Amino acid sequence: MKNLREQDQQEFLQKERNIFTSPLQRRSFLQFAGASAAGIALLAAGCKKDRDDHPHTNDGSVTLDFKNDFGILNYAYALEQLEAAFYVQVVNTPYASMPANEMSLLTDIRDHEVAHREFFKNALSTAAIGGLEVNFSTIDFGSRESVLGTAKAFEDLGVSAYNGAGKLIQSADYLTLAGKIVSVEARHAALIRDLISNGTFADNSVVKDNGLDTSRAPGEVLSIAGGFIKTKINVSNLPS
Repeated sequence: MKNLREQDQQEFLQKERNIFTSPLQRRSFLQFAGASAAGIALLAAGCKKDRDDHPHTNDGSVTLDFKNDFGILNYAYALEQLEAAFYVQVVNTPYASMPANEMSLLTDIRDHEVAHREFFKNALSTAAIGGLEVNFSTIDFGSRESVLGTAKAFEDLGVSAYNGAGKLIQSADYLTLAGKIVSVEARHAALIRDLISNGTFADNSVVKDNGLDTSRAPGEVLSIAGGFIKTKINVSNLPS
């Protein structure tokens, strides 16, 4: 995120650490996720025979292998990294004349996305993919229209990604966690849509005639998200 001044980056890094290390914040998020310390340990341990520790490569790329639940969780982790990075920059480089209420709302979303990212990182432990380098060169962070338009695209994409991945998750515990996170993402999507145009929070571009939200397969999601990610993502056993 080259637009951030070094001082701003350092200040936020400290705030970012506090988001997940603060007893109140950490406890609140664990309650939100429905995961006790034992639950996180269970998620991190998983089924040893299915787990791929250090899913990294020597060339700096990362690998998403959809052969088991750990691949799905890393897929979610990758998307949360992208969203967290975006909102970190939004808050650190506010668009022109950003109203105080919008700064407050976008800061809350940033904190949620950082918490989601850190949850997956800590839960997956050595099975987690590495950190992704993002590419936000097409986003004008000084423009409200550009920022909110991108936020809308990211939130809608995230909701559709969780919806599409749900049927691939084998563990009921993991599916429950995914459901609790996607419901927060849907709240974000509704808020961003109404900031852009009041009353569009659940229009027919996302909620179809059957009353169900949009769903996207991982391949489609990664194709869209890939335009904002510099790190090469290798994919195997991609579900159709």
